[in-house]
Amino acid sequence: MATARHIVESDRGQLEQQLISFVANKGFPCTGAKTALSMGELQCIEARDLRCPADDLRILEKLKEFVRECDHNPSNYRSLVIMFKGPTDLDEKEFEAALWQRLEALHAIDRQEHEWDPTVSNNPADENFSFSLVGRAFYVVGMHPKSSRRARATPFPALAFNLHAQFEQLRQTGEYGRLQRVVRRRDEIFSGSLNPMLRDFRSGSEARQYSGRQVDESWKCPFSPAVSEPS
Repeated sequence: MATARHIVESDRGQLEQQLISFVANKGFPCTGAKTALSMGELQCIEARDLRCPADDLRILEKLKEFVRECDHNPSNYRSLVIMFKGPTDLDEKEFEAALWQRLEALHAIDRQEHEWDPTVSNNPADENFSFSLVGRAFYVVGMHPKSSRRARATPFPALAFNLHAQFEQLRQTGEYGRLQRVVRRRDEIFSGSLNPMLRDFRSGSEARQYSGRQVDESWKCPFSPAVSEPS
């Protein structure tokens, strides 16, 4: 049976058990997440309210640990999921606002110690944008109960952090295109339609995809970077 990294069945919390069941669903489209789970590389941490800063320092420390592990033992299939106990009743616009509020709050703390990853842009309107924390670029996947995309409708709010370097490595090996086609095909079957927000690499800012909400071309990211030199 697939298990999350370093955690046996009896030690799992309720949220983690729910997340693993969600990913392990036969029809769940993201084969990358399924591979991470089967390899024991799907790491999880519980936090309180998505809108509350109480766990921000702990989240950043976990991200630092996650990056150190990735550097020490590289893998193309590894993810860190922050599982929030609530709120579970946010609609898509409310969740999107809370997601960017949390990311901006994490950035406000992180920028005192780390620069933005120089391999990506800090402008959320730029096609080379990727969110940076602890000096590394991440692709962030927001999930919550009221998502209109079945593949993102977790029982609780969650943010999955995936190192951008993983995708770059998959592109270099030629595996990324195949994986992308498989996931899109599976998602169409699982959700009943193609995801209108998915775009090919560098064909638009990935910031538009973080919350999972369908937005039009007039959408503007609410995040405003304020990068300063590390102290």
